[in-house]
Amino acid sequence: MPYKYLEDVAIADVAFEAWGATLEELFTAAAEATMNIMVADLATITSGEKRKIALEEENLDLLLFNFLQELVFYKDAERLLLRVAKVRIEQGDGIVRVEAELYGEELNPRKHDLGVDVKAITLHQFQVEHSAGAWRANVIVDV
Repeated sequence: MPYKYLEDVAIADVAFEAWGATLEELFTAAAEATMNIMVADLATITSGEKRKIALEEENLDLLLFNFLQELVFYKDAERLLLRVAKVRIEQGDGIVRVEAELYGEELNPRKHDLGVDVKAITLHQFQVEHSAGAWRANVIVDV
């Protein structure tokens, strides 16, 4: 599990740190951590629906922020719980781009052991950094 939940960072929210050797691993881990707040067992989310996300930003922090916000958007707008099947990140010309293929299904309280509802990703203490050969992100989620 390339993420851990952080205690004593946010009182009414949920905080986590995600990591990966590559940006793709980091984005996947952060998406899994976000979804795992809402669903206790991610394996119960099957691949009935597919979505694609393509985003670009000048800043890597904002790219990850917007990527995670897309997961929250689909949960709110279409009641979809989505996981990352494939993700690709490219950098160039001062722009960072992410293209992701997602799979999932409609939220079903009888099937999914639900945790708390994620309302939004916050920018409070949001950080992406590269050190010692690994990517890390700190995220606080409004629940």
